[in-house]
Amino acid sequence: MTEETTNTKRGLSIWVQVAVWVFVVGLLGLVAFGLRRAQNPMAVVGDRVPDFDLVFYEGYEYNGQKEMKLSDLQGKIVLINIWASWCKPCEQEAPDLEEAWQFYKDSDDVVFIGVDYVDTPAGANEYLTKFNISFPNAPDLKSNISSILNRQMGVPETYIIDREGVLQNIKIGPFTSVDEIISVIESVR
Repeated sequence: MTEETTNTKRGLSIWVQVAVWVFVVGLLGLVAFGLRRAQNPMAVVGDRVPDFDLVFYEGYEYNGQKEMKLSDLQGKIVLINIWASWCKPCEQEAPDLEEAWQFYKDSDDVVFIGVDYVDTPAGANEYLTKFNISFPNAPDLKSNISSILNRQMGVPETYIIDREGVLQNIKIGPFTSVDEIISVIESVR
């Protein structure tokens, strides 16, 4: 074998290795980008919340509407509480949320929306009845809504959205009092 033939074989081998490494590094970069994007919340405090559909439970509609989009509430302050019937901390805050709703329900500028996270209709109905919840509530069986709002730690989580549709506050875990709920809403009002 001549020196020229050896260099040609070695040159091809090096170029093939370089191409493979470039491909592997590029693939890893795409995976890292995808993971980073998946970890970043879609709704961030200070940013507009992406629009989503709400299909309410029967008896828990918004002003008689069975379906609506979040964007239909623009011009109002919106409190979205993500809960589940199997969640004990949700039970702790449920009476306070209802009491705060009673405080605001006659105002035209504050709306409470409950979003029932991956629950059964029977469980949800029992929960809503048990705590005499009267504000609008919608199921999130496929976690479409909670994934937009980026459930970070589990339920309950509460999101306060201002009149322009911008997320102003995220409460991870249960509220501890009616005063805390009112204080958060008033800070946006």
